[in-house]
Order: sequence, then structure tokens, then C-alpha cells
Amino acid sequence: MPPAKGPAMMEDDHSSHPDLFMFLASTAHDMKNSVSVLSGTLESLLGKADPAMQEAVPQMAHMLYQTKRLNDNLIQLLALYKQVGTPAYPFEVQPQEVGQLVQQVISAERVLLQSKGIQLALDVDPQQIWYFDEDLIIGLLCHALNNAINYTQDKIRLAIAEEDGYLVLRVEDNGRGYPPAMLAAGQAMLSGQRSGVNFRTNSTGLGLFFASEVARMHRAHGRTGSVSLENGGAYGGGCFILRLP
Repeated sequence: MPPAKGPAMMEDDHSSHPDLFMFLASTAHDMKNSVSVLSGTLESLLGKADPAMQEAVPQMAHMLYQTKRLNDNLIQLLALYKQVGTPAYPFEVQPQEVGQLVQQVISAERVLLQSKGIQLALDVDPQQIWYFDEDLIIGLLCHALNNAINYTQDKIRLAIAEEDGYLVLRVEDNGRGYPPAMLAAGQAMLSGQRSGVNFRTNSTGLGLFFASEVARMHRAHGRTGSVSLENGGAYGGGCFILRLP
């Protein structure tokens, strides 16, 4: 377990327009709550689906995936407000149990995994303690899992372990893997470049940009968090990797 550390200081970029930032942040939060209600309703319907509804299950599962995708985007937007230091959404690094983190992520994804017949394997030490912003990392892992759910064949692996002073979180699947453009974007993010993301087409993953920003917000002992992508892993498919100092 690394020594305790506080949150990195953020520049107060919102000071010139505090009311506008608060309005946008509150609006995004309200939208997120509404989408969460819709997602919860779909999860309830899928969980209670009887044989007569089986034909509708794939469509309902797709609707659930899309609502979670929208929810991911709103979480990413709120992450930006944490980054600029909006008072209502502070960036808070606290000691967290890996086991609790994993439970919350699984709880959020369980119904979608079951409805699509996808197996989730875990390789974690539930009593491992690390320092991070819980809301941001949960959102990041859920987003990575949602992507894996969309592209895997039938297996996903969530592995979390300490390596060389970093907490390394891996989401792996047995799909076809990331295309070359996405791998190049991931490498650009890892090297500190931002040009790999095409905001107009989202062809190389806007989510990757937000994931990289969230990772960079976590700093300790002269180290900074990072994200990377690769193909292979335990299942031979795509691997999303988050490293937290």
C-alpha cells in the first residue's frame, strides 16, 4: 500500500464563469440521474423477463447498452468539471478497497452481462488498498467494460494488481482486438500526445481521451496515471489498461 497522499492541486479555470460552469455541471448531473432511472428500469425488466419475453431480450439488452453508453458520456463530462475544480464536483483522492471498487462495478454491469450471456472473470485482491477518486475510476471501469461487452465474443476479464509502484487495472476480452488506428491513439495518449483523437468522427475513441485525462489527474511521488491499449492478454482480444500511481 502506498503512503497517503492528497489530491493534486487543480488550476481554477472556472473562476471567470462560475455560474455557467455550475449550471452546466448541474444539468449534466440531472441528465445522468434521468438516464440512470431509465437504465435501472431496463435492468429490472431484463431481470424479470419471462419466457414470453425472450424474443425481446436482445433488443432490450441493446437499449440497456445504449443507455449505459450515454451515461458513460455524462460521467466523462462530469469528470471535466472535477478537473477544473468545480466546487460541487471536487477531485477527491481517498484510500479505497479494491474489493469495494470491483463490487460496485459488477453491480452496475451484472444485468447487461447476464442478458448478453457474457462471462466475467475476476483476478483481484479484494483487500488491496489504493488511493484514487472513487467516482471517476468506477466510471472509467464501467466505460471500459461497456466497450468490452460490445466487442467481446463471450468472455471478459477484470484484473487488478500492483506492479512497479502502480495499481494496474486491466479489462480484457476475447473479441477481435483493437484496430490499428485505436492502438495508435492509445500509444499517442501514453506518450502525452493528444492528436490521436478525432473529435469530429470519434473514429479513434473520444472515451480514450477522457480516460487519459482522468488518469493524468492522479499523481503521486512524481508519477502520473496513464492509459494504454493493446491486443492479447489472457483471452487474445482487446486490453484496456489503466495505471494509477
